[in-house]
Amino acid sequence: MYNAKGRYILMAMFLIAAVVFLVYKQEELAAVSAMFFGFVLWSHFKQSSILLASKYYHKGEYDHAERILKEVPNPDRLARNRRGYYEFMMGNIVLKRSEFDEAERHFQIASRFPLGGKNDKAFVMIHLANLSLRKKDKERMLAYIEHAKTLAMTPKAQEIIRKLELEANKLQINTD
Repeated sequence: MYNAKGRYILMAMFLIAAVVFLVYKQEELAAVSAMFFGFVLWSHFKQSSILLASKYYHKGEYDHAERILKEVPNPDRLARNRRGYYEFMMGNIVLKRSEFDEAERHFQIASRFPLGGKNDKAFVMIHLANLSLRKKDKERMLAYIEHAKTLAMTPKAQEIIRKLELEANKLQINTD
């Protein structure tokens, strides 16, 4: 649960240790140090700082969470179980800034990756339905609502879906 700078420092320490061990003819220790370096390098690209960012996200420190999420070198390289959380958090952060198109893009991506459970996935669909409501796109909104209905587990999610259905019934079908 280190940020990028912490991982770079760890990698440098393991690399230096490996070199020192090689100088002193301690090949086994050098190999162990090189393995730790490889593990930290792998985790930098596959796991990144998603857990650390989620800690700040759940505390409501969205600017701090966003700063940590922006340290991710390439979100496409994240492990599947991390990519969904990355996109979900980024979608919510940009949604709070009223950047609706960017939020929709992040939620679309998040919908394709595993999240914590069905209810989390339902909230992604609820966000997408809300964004479709904002655009007055009834067909897409209804599709998202139907998908969210199959995933919603909590009474809160089910209540939000009922409210969205009422709003969808008020909309005219968008023929753009």
